[in-house]
Amino acid sequence: MKLLVTGGAGFIGSNFIRYMLKEHDDVIVTNLDKLTYAGNLKNLEEVENDSRHRFVKGDIADRELVSKLFREEEFDAVVNFAAESHVDRSILDSAPFVETNIKGTQVLLDLAGKHGIGRFIQISTDEVYGSLGNTGKFTEDSLLEPNSPYAASKAAADMLCRAYYKTYGLPIIITRSSNNYGPYQHPEKLIPLMILKALNDESLPVYGDGRNVRDWLYVGDNCRAIDIVLRKGKVGEIYNIGGSEERRNIEVVKLILKKLGKPESLIRFVQDRPGHDWRYALDISKIKRELGWQPTYCFEQGLKQTITWYVDNLDWVKCRP
Repeated sequence: MKLLVTGGAGFIGSNFIRYMLKEHDDVIVTNLDKLTYAGNLKNLEEVENDSRHRFVKGDIADRELVSKLFREEEFDAVVNFAAESHVDRSILDSAPFVETNIKGTQVLLDLAGKHGIGRFIQISTDEVYGSLGNTGKFTEDSLLEPNSPYAASKAAADMLCRAYYKTYGLPIIITRSSNNYGPYQHPEKLIPLMILKALNDESLPVYGDGRNVRDWLYVGDNCRAIDIVLRKGKVGEIYNIGGSEERRNIEVVKLILKKLGKPESLIRFVQDRPGHDWRYALDISKIKRELGWQPTYCFEQGLKQTITWYVDNLDWVKCRP
């Protein structure tokens, strides 16, 4: 299977590429990544000498470059991870999010249709659904009510994918995952940020009162789910991928401090993020029922492995922009 993986030098994309090359001898990957601050070729050192992996530096919104790749490689499938993904950055400047997440996806869709791609997997997020109250979970049929520019750009991309499936018959499948964590995640995200600040005995900034709830999914479980969707998912469908591990942000921060033997006095509450969603939770019964996937990592197990990885890979952290 010849894959175009976009955003493959980022957190989830690089974990997915390593997973696929390890698990499947028949997979050949072309990895297209712009190498913004969130992309890092050190994420791929493990496979840099693997002849089945080819890295191409470039922008998914560059129609000429992407068209050239489609002509040269005759891909069987596209897995689109490429995205600007940090909510805080989208609040400060939404333009890069529109350019990459919407326009870039549209370029990929156009060329995938032109070249008869067998599968197009759009990697989305639970944030497109908006915010939940204290109860309930989002299903694949829930309304899209994004509350940040980032989430809005991802929702727009999902709608483009739906339109290309309905209008042109493009074989689209969308995955929407909950908060991923694990090795190689950029330190701007909550878990690595708190780990690294705690290691340095720095104050740990927590938005508001820290009571916002997220459903945590270990990145390896997400990679396995995406692989199953790629091979067995039904075209035109959406699959929620969650860890079924809801935690308040403050609970996550305190658990990190406990595992590192650091005092809770390092916690510093800061002004809340504008439009901060209260709670995310995904109903994953569809992917469990139809494709037989379910998460294998409990949160404490995955967090322990994640902390160990960051402690053992401080050189990786130092090379980050």
